[in-house]
Amino acid sequence: MQQKGYDGSESGEKSHYEELEKKLFYSSKNIWAEIDESKKKEIFSFSEGYKSFIDRARTERLTVKWTYEKLRSEGYKDIDEVDSVKPGDRLFSINREKNIILIRVGSEPVEKGINFIVAHGDAPRLDLKQIPLIEDTEIALFKTHYYGGIKKYHWLNIPLSISGVVVTKGNKKVEINVGIDEDDPVFVIPDLLPHLAKKVQNEKKASEFIHAETLNLVVGNIPVKDEKIKEKVRLAVLEKLNRDYGIVEEDLISAELEVVPCIKSRDVGFDRSLIAGYGHDDRSSCYSAVMANIEAETLSKTAITAIVDKEEIGSDGPTGAKSLYIFNTVGRLIEKLGGSYSDSLLRRTMEASTCISADVNAGINPMYKSVHDEKNAAKISHGIVITKFTGSGGKYMANDADAELVGKIRNLFNENNIYWQYGGMGKVDEGGGGTIAKYFSVYNTSVIDCGVPVIGMHSPYEIISKADLYYSYLGYRVFFEKFE
Repeated sequence: MQQKGYDGSESGEKSHYEELEKKLFYSSKNIWAEIDESKKKEIFSFSEGYKSFIDRARTERLTVKWTYEKLRSEGYKDIDEVDSVKPGDRLFSINREKNIILIRVGSEPVEKGINFIVAHGDAPRLDLKQIPLIEDTEIALFKTHYYGGIKKYHWLNIPLSISGVVVTKGNKKVEINVGIDEDDPVFVIPDLLPHLAKKVQNEKKASEFIHAETLNLVVGNIPVKDEKIKEKVRLAVLEKLNRDYGIVEEDLISAELEVVPCIKSRDVGFDRSLIAGYGHDDRSSCYSAVMANIEAETLSKTAITAIVDKEEIGSDGPTGAKSLYIFNTVGRLIEKLGGSYSDSLLRRTMEASTCISADVNAGINPMYKSVHDEKNAAKISHGIVITKFTGSGGKYMANDADAELVGKIRNLFNENNIYWQYGGMGKVDEGGGGTIAKYFSVYNTSVIDCGVPVIGMHSPYEIISKADLYYSYLGYRVFFEKFE
């Protein structure tokens, strides 16, 4: 005879309350525990393409360049090079080599709304100062100015590359990319040896023991052989730059040269379930959103993927989310769809639209769980993260998505077998962060944040899950294909 449970159920059977718990409680699931081997192979295959992407797309300019080349191979056309547009067309637009917009024209009239996914192509880094080159103790150095939220000590004693453009006296633009290819030299910011660090570093706060003005990059040591020259190594470096690129020191004033890690992305763990790399924030979203736009099937609503710049420093400037670039591009689309344009139609289109702010969130770091409210925090490998609001403190500087939009996205993902989870940015008053969502909502467009959870965010070598990456792509694709 089987023993009865307290609620009258047979031993070994699920009780009424166990069934009720399953029905009523919310919990996210570890994707790896839920999927079969064939799905795992899909995830791993998608991740290989992503690793190839982030190993090349190390700056916002290189992200746009990679995307442009991909779009050309997929049959996308420059919107400014076509006279008219019709449903089914694939288009793109580029702004200042730092923004790119992908457009898939749907079957419905555009004024019924557009499904937008907007990600940012910039990442925390170091920029060269406009007059960067100095010599000290017979070592040539480039002075830098950090960009975005970094921990300065992360950038010491790691291999770094220099990438960007220089505009010369004759307005000739010269590209420089040194440190990415295997046979390139790299650059290093040297740290102080521990034997001498007691007073200079060890007794100070982590935010203070590295001064921003000491983040100087070693770029040379061989001097010119002329005793009449005072700064022999500095001149030797300028001679090398002039010989290789045709530039002089004054040209560096009109340059945008970024210092970024050149460590290649690698699988993490014995099971290879994770990826370590530079720039997961937010290039994991860029890649997923670009591939979702390319590979989405039948579209009723027009689908737009936009990659913006300057998110890490407030989204200002003509390439940031605060500019009217996306708004103006939609205006050009309306004009080429109908042969005419009205400001009223453009505004109605934006008001009828929905946007996913495709940005990463903080995954729980097992070494620093205390900063998270675990009930409201994202876990690695539990799927794409839905974030209702960002900001800090009392939700300052936040977009706060309405309940109706959260419900529609949640139900869309549930109905299409997309693994998702809810996650916020840490405990109240612990810190916080923002995305482009609050700037896009100025058009009276409904906006919600959805992206990949990251461990070690804003470091030179962040960690994400391959499973989360893949389901962010699937989630974005479902949004394009089925969100109404």
